[in-house]
Amino acid sequence: MSGTARDVTQTDLHRRLLETLDALFGVHPGYRPVHAKGIVCEGSFTAADEARDLSRAPHLQGGRVPVTVRFSDFTGLPDIPDTDPNANPRGMAVRFHLPDGGETDLVAHSYDGFPARTVEEFLGLLQALAASGPGAASPSPVEEFAATHPAARRFLEAAKAPPASFATESYFSADAFRFVNREGTARHGRYRIHPAGEERHLDVGEAATRGPNYLFEELRERLRRGPAEFRVMVQLAAPGDPIDDASATWPADRPQVRLGTLSVERPSDADERQLLFDPARLVDGIEPSGDPLIPARSRIYAVSYRRRQR
Repeated sequence: MSGTARDVTQTDLHRRLLETLDALFGVHPGYRPVHAKGIVCEGSFTAADEARDLSRAPHLQGGRVPVTVRFSDFTGLPDIPDTDPNANPRGMAVRFHLPDGGETDLVAHSYDGFPARTVEEFLGLLQALAASGPGAASPSPVEEFAATHPAARRFLEAAKAPPASFATESYFSADAFRFVNREGTARHGRYRIHPAGEERHLDVGEAATRGPNYLFEELRERLRRGPAEFRVMVQLAAPGDPIDDASATWPADRPQVRLGTLSVERPSDADERQLLFDPARLVDGIEPSGDPLIPARSRIYAVSYRRRQR
């Protein structure tokens, strides 16, 4: 297939994916088609000593680097209650503002993995969900899809207890990346972001007492008292671990390298519509792994960004 023909095919695929998200959640001008409800904060990142052994990336060499952080609920509904099970997984996106004026992004969510390996599979899942509304015959299209796609089934069946706070949740990059240090040594890994304190979720009784915007209200109140801190880690792949398949998680006993401490310090006045967090916005020392979702997500996010500027 020629490059032009492939570009047309990919463009049509991305269009259909956004149209399916619109069918699921409705069209909300100015908002993202997924993770629409969010809050932007400012803070800093300080690299750990061992980070430079993994990568020569400029923000991993020590010193304080300013960051912009966005927390969000899942779905394309700007007013989804924070207690709604469909508000999981939560999102966390981080932009590092580099000393030379450049930027690099880290995009993560609170589910360890992804429900599909390719955009085509993800589109199939979304189409099945859109066709499985009230009154759908049993087995519904999404039940049939899950029966033949184990990664989607794991995602749909994952525990959905809401976190006590955005600051008590862990977040994971779906994609793996190639980290290269100053000696040229390369290791593949996935980001894991954990709260500096305990990870905590609400039980059913606690969730029933929370308001529809409790996560956003709690975070603003928390930041008035002091920063919310996170440990940024990289889980390293072992030989044979799939590095190009976001739907395949690695065993929990894989070694982890501490990259540093992320400090979320205050809410930001930044216009969310002007922010585009892109998993393919990388710097020297951090490279794509060959996962097809990285360039695909980058293109889809760009289309979404242009649409919400209208």
